[in-house]
Amino acid sequence: MKIVLSAAVLAFLSTGGAAIACPDFNASPGESYRASGSELYETKAFSVRAGGDNYIWNCPNVKPGTDTGAGYFPTAPDFSFQLNGMSGYKLDLRVVSDCDSALLINTSSANWYYDDDDNGNLDPKIVLTRPVDGRVDIWIGTFDGTYCDAQLQLETFKK
Repeated sequence: MKIVLSAAVLAFLSTGGAAIACPDFNASPGESYRASGSELYETKAFSVRAGGDNYIWNCPNVKPGTDTGAGYFPTAPDFSFQLNGMSGYKLDLRVVSDCDSALLINTSSANWYYDDDDNGNLDPKIVLTRPVDGRVDIWIGTFDGTYCDAQLQLETFKK
């Protein structure tokens, strides 16, 4: 009886851990920055290793309001940006990579955005047409679960 109970407890704990293994904006980001709309008027680039172990469709906490598609992402955001002075700008977030990368964003309004190929060459791009001041968390993943070198690029444009 102890063996059956121990196995049941172990199975319960392992499935509970799997549910937690999703992109989580509460996790400490890999890198944090502050930026204003005017500072991002010139492209800023950040190197990153794209990929992750968390398949987006196994994550009930992530519900993108944009494109939907496959993708593997890390638990913690790769980047967190505290943005200010965004009024009058749109924010262009894009990835250039050596593989089929994917982009996942959570804004300060708690909106999720996902993209896979809108930047061309199997790279993602998301344009926030009305970005608000506050925190934006960014995950750089891959479509198929591989890992590769990538670069996140942020740039604002006047509306």
